[in-house]
Amino acid sequence: MNKHTKLAFMVAPFLAIFGFIGADFYEEAKANDEKIVQLSPEGHCDVINQSCILSSGEFQVSFADKDGVIEVNSTFPLDTATLFLVDKNDKMTPYPLGMKKSPYYWYSSTPLGELISNKGESYKLRFIANIKGGQYISEFYTQTVK
Repeated sequence: MNKHTKLAFMVAPFLAIFGFIGADFYEEAKANDEKIVQLSPEGHCDVINQSCILSSGEFQVSFADKDGVIEVNSTFPLDTATLFLVDKNDKMTPYPLGMKKSPYYWYSSTPLGELISNKGESYKLRFIANIKGGQYISEFYTQTVK
């Protein structure tokens, strides 16, 4: 074995380790890039009867109204989350969600149950969730089933 082959065998493990570390740093930096992702409802969205799921790929967020408290459950941990109730004049009222048990569970008191008192009545909602550098947004209507 000549000296060039010996040197290649000695340097190759270090290059592999540095390459692995460099790829990890690159992926982490790429994950923190700012991006906006649209969440879309899976079928009919009925927040009052706890049947509302928004999704984008593997990421899913479910909404449920329990006695005037909106509960949000996500498949990935959220940094922040805000729910907006939008009236007929397109005026938004923000409801910042607080963490319940872990970054997967969020909640806030809202008057949504009172606003949708009649069955079949719909109400527009907007949702923004932040995960690292990404914002997950959605505008959807909730409607109680008759």
